[in-house]
Amino acid sequence: MSRKAPTSRNVEADEIELSSRPAKSPAEPRLRGPDDLTRLALKACLIARDAAFNVRDLLTHSSRMAFLAIKDCEKELDQIERQIDERLPAAITRVNEARARQLLSSLKSTTDLERIGDLVMSVALRAQARPTKMAASDVRQLVEMSSVLRDMLDLIHTGFSTLDLDCARKVLQMDKEIDRTCHALFQKHLAETVVQGDTTGFDVLLMAQALERAGDHTTNLAEDLYNLIEGRSLRHVPKKKAAN
Repeated sequence: MSRKAPTSRNVEADEIELSSRPAKSPAEPRLRGPDDLTRLALKACLIARDAAFNVRDLLTHSSRMAFLAIKDCEKELDQIERQIDERLPAAITRVNEARARQLLSSLKSTTDLERIGDLVMSVALRAQARPTKMAASDVRQLVEMSSVLRDMLDLIHTGFSTLDLDCARKVLQMDKEIDRTCHALFQKHLAETVVQGDTTGFDVLLMAQALERAGDHTTNLAEDLYNLIEGRSLRHVPKKKAAN
C-alpha cells in the first residue's frame, strides 16, 4: 500500500476534539457556541471524505488499516451527530435568523453525513467478509464510485466553508457518474448466469447500491448548501435543471 490509510485524525489540527470525556486540561477545546457547532459539521465532511477515500485501499489491497480507518470514521460521525443534536437547541436561541438557518443546516448536514458513514461502513463490512476476491472489473467500478463520492464530499466541505454555489452544482452533476456506474454493475450481474452458492455478484450489487445511496445523501447536502446560500429549496426541482 503506497499511502497510509488516513483517518479523521488527519484533518485540521485546530478542529474540535471529539470526546465525551471531561476536558483533561484548560487547553482542551470545548463546544461552547454556534461557531463551534458549524466547525464541527465541517469536520464531519472531512471525516466522511476520509471514509470514502479508504474504500480504495480496502477493495484493492484488502487493507486492514483501511477497514479500521473507515470504522473509526463511522464512530466519529455518530458522535458528532449526537453532539450537535444535543447542543443545537441552546445555541439556536442565542442567534439571529440568518445564523439560526445556518445552524439548522449544520444539523441536517450531519444527519446525512452520519448516514453516509453507515453506508460506507456497510461496504467495508461486506468487503471484509468476502471469502474470495472479486473480479478486477467489479473492484475497478466500485473504486470509481467511491472516488467520485470522495470528490463530492470534498466539494461539499469547500462549498459550506466558502458558501460557493458552484460546488453545489458540481456535486449534483457528479452524482450522475455514480448512478451510471451503479446501473452498469446491475446490468452486468443481473444478466449473467450465477453458479449455485456463489454470492459474489450479490455482494457487489449491495456494495454498489450502498455507494449509490451515499451519493444521494451527498446530493442532499448540495441541496442544503443551495438553500443556505439562495434561501430557497431545490428539493422539488428536477436534478437536471438544478445542476444547470
